[in-house]
Amino acid sequence: MATTIDQAFVKQFEREVHEAFQRQGSKLRNTVRTINNVNGSSAVFQKVGKGTASTKSTHGVVPVMNLDHSSVEVSLQDFYAGDWIDRLDELKTNIDERQIIANAGAYALGRKADEMIIDAMAAVGSGQEIVDGNQGMTLDKIMDALGLLGDADVPDDGERYAIVGWKQWSELLSLKEFASADYVGSDELPFKANFQAKRWLGTLWIPHSGLPIDGNDIRSCFWYHKSAIGHAVSSDVQTDVTWHGDRASHFVNNMMSQGAKLIDATGIVEIKADETPD
Repeated sequence: MATTIDQAFVKQFEREVHEAFQRQGSKLRNTVRTINNVNGSSAVFQKVGKGTASTKSTHGVVPVMNLDHSSVEVSLQDFYAGDWIDRLDELKTNIDERQIIANAGAYALGRKADEMIIDAMAAVGSGQEIVDGNQGMTLDKIMDALGLLGDADVPDDGERYAIVGWKQWSELLSLKEFASADYVGSDELPFKANFQAKRWLGTLWIPHSGLPIDGNDIRSCFWYHKSAIGHAVSSDVQTDVTWHGDRASHFVNNMMSQGAKLIDATGIVEIKADETPD
């Protein structure tokens, strides 16, 4: 049972209860390749290699490209987030406790979806890595990463994304090439929208608080194409509220079944950034 509900009684809290500092759901789901409504315990993403154009002689047979076909299987995982709400405790507070816990569970599952996607990105390997060099996020690192994406023929088709930590986001804002209208134009300034994101170098840059950091304060950031990561969804986030008379309580349950995996390592670059305190 939610034993801490007494802390939210009217005498101690105002009616408005804010769930501070929680990312509301997944920020990354729409930035990766997604299959919805999967039936079964896994989903298969098809991977196709590059084709090569060739000439042919007059009346000759048109040469085939012999594309390399492979597949990547993504296993689905089930996740749950629930809590009990005592009926008499509800009467002592003037907040909608059921809605608060339902939202908290849904947000927790959204963060879990992002965690799976980020874990898939982290499997990219050292061949697609820009080392930290005892520095934070710098313009040189960004240009080096851009070169890796270009050399791999990653499409510049509006579906490139980059996720960085908040420390790196603040460092990017100090770069005139990133934040100055003289370089990017007034329509692409980072604070124009009502959310923290910005389009630069044909990429949507997004700050994220869930990126991995190692014991040496080295943060992993990722620049990727949407097709490089597969995200499979069997059941999207669902919420169920049931009454249990034997407990005189409601049980709020949130659940989902999803999975994520790296599809094409050449479509993603990991940028390491040092966060060691000055």
